[in-house]
Amino acid sequence: MRKGEMTRAAILDVALELASRDGLEGLTIGLLADRMNMSKSGVFAHFGSREDLQIEVLKLYHQRFEQEVFFPSVKEARGLPRLEAMFNHWLRRVSVEIASGCIYISGAVEYDDRPGPIRDELVGMVRVWQGALVRCAQQAVDCGDLKADTDPQQLVYEMYGLVLAVHHDARFLRIPGAVDRANRGFARLIENYRNPTK
Repeated sequence: MRKGEMTRAAILDVALELASRDGLEGLTIGLLADRMNMSKSGVFAHFGSREDLQIEVLKLYHQRFEQEVFFPSVKEARGLPRLEAMFNHWLRRVSVEIASGCIYISGAVEYDDRPGPIRDELVGMVRVWQGALVRCAQQAVDCGDLKADTDPQQLVYEMYGLVLAVHHDARFLRIPGAVDRANRGFARLIENYRNPTK
């Protein structure tokens, strides 16, 4: 990496940390410049606008999410092993984000009714992840791990509900044991959909 690329990467790392804590709307060039010991114009030199910076932060978050959750999961066999790996890696990441915050969730709250490029980028990323989960659930049906009448979209909806409940109870209400409850909920969910002949 050249010096400019290294500086840009360092700015994005700090920006991601700030956005995770304060939300994408809480991310300002001034705050970022202070944290980086740079001038505002120095930060602007790497990003055309605040919106460009916010979109780049989203892309970095999505890239790290894929590296920590998606790519390790697809190494598992198709079907239930892969679906379980996806949920387990996802929940592991969520348990870390209890302290820092999840950009997908905070972004959904910030941009649910605010049209524009940031919302479009965020929606696209979440749909990619949901699509991967639905495909994985369908594969688990196709290979006979789950009942033939399983609705993959319903299953993914219920998985999402468990993860959102962890964020709500652990991060907002500070209720201990939320991750364990999600694990138990997922086990019960899979048991409900599991093909009894396998």
